Amino acid sequence: MTNQRPLNWLKNPRVQPGSSIDSLQRVIHPGIGREVRKLHRAILGGRMSPLKSLGNLSALLGLGNIWIKDESQRLTLNSFKVLGGSYAIYSLLKEKLGIEDQEEFFAALLDPATATRLRKITFAAATDGNHGRGVAWAAAKLGCPSVIYVHEGTSPARIQAIESYGAKVSIIEGTYDDAVRRINADAKKNGWQVIEDTAWEGYEDIPIRVMQGYTTMFVEIQEQLSGQGFIKPTHIFVQAGVGSLAASTIGYYRMLFGTEAPLTAVVEPETAACIFESARIGDGRPHSFPGNLKTIMAGLSCGDPNPIAWDILRDCAEYFITCPDYVAAKGMRVYATPLKGDPFVLSGESGAITLGTLMFIMQNPEYAPLKEEMGLGLDSQVLLLNTEGNTDPSHFRQVVWEGSDPVPPDYRVV
Repeated sequence: MTNQRPLNWLKNPRVQPGSSIDSLQRVIHPGIGREVRKLHRAILGGRMSPLKSLGNLSALLGLGNIWIKDESQRLTLNSFKVLGGSYAIYSLLKEKLGIEDQEEFFAALLDPATATRLRKITFAAATDGNHGRGVAWAAAKLGCPSVIYVHEGTSPARIQAIESYGAKVSIIEGTYDDAVRRINADAKKNGWQVIEDTAWEGYEDIPIRVMQGYTTMFVEIQEQLSGQGFIKPTHIFVQAGVGSLAASTIGYYRMLFGTEAPLTAVVEPETAACIFESARIGDGRPHSFPGNLKTIMAGLSCGDPNPIAWDILRDCAEYFITCPDYVAAKGMRVYATPLKGDPFVLSGESGAITLGTLMFIMQNPEYAPLKEEMGLGLDSQVLLLNTEGNTDPSHFRQVVWEGSDPVPPDYRVV
């Protein structure tokens, strides 16, 4: 059994709350959320994913409230990832067609000649599961083919979910980062349009659009919080793989509230901590994380940061935290077995890491200094993103039913 400490953390000395952030303005500019949400309403319909309140767990932990944006209920896709992929694809097509007006654009999609032209485009992506599923779904809606590369550790359930939308799936030896490099090379040879949430030299526009696509979540959250009488969260814990979601989240709130933005923490698996590693080295540049990146959190198993996302996190995120797998497993079990009166949340491994992290900070005396430094207490309104539901049923049962990845005895709360 592991005796790994639940958390390692560091504070970001680079954050300057009053300064202008050039890296942020490039991606998350005023009005982008409304623009993105307008397109998503047309593509996905008007239904929001729910914002759930864990009031009783909050009281137990000594917090004002814990708010969960539950993306397991985003359509039938079980993940937030469709927001980024669909916005990137549809906004790209608007550009290709030279149409700015949204109504005119969707009318053009119904034109047989336009549809025939668009269906010659093959969309391609590398994924651990959720992003590829979102790209395949959006491509299928347009009648376009899609090619998705997954790494060899991807579960059969996630592969089948992608294939259910008509995508051709290829399994690539190595890690997620190897699949990204391979899809880029093969797309150049075959003329495919790559839709990725990470950037590299010469490929930046699409990842920016993917990151912008995530802002629909935050527009919804702000409306939902307003309906409950709150202006904004006081704290946000957000998970990171390549960092795109984390940068979009933190960037949006920094753009919206400036110096009054919520305090933020980026959380990663300790075996795939490219954002933490970049912050630890401290030279301002993104750095890869070595090793096989093995973690139960498949959606966060990334060794190479998105450099565009890293620039935002370097300038805007206050804390960086890593944790072992048992922290995410605990979060899954707590979501699945809520206190009486709290709602049930169906959360996969990558979705639950932030709840597990928050609980260890609030309940473990070792992290009392971090709790105090972050100002976590009865006045705190903490926002977490449940980024995925039960995307790997076999492993979900192993964790929730069979108790795999248990908390070591030294760190259990009695």
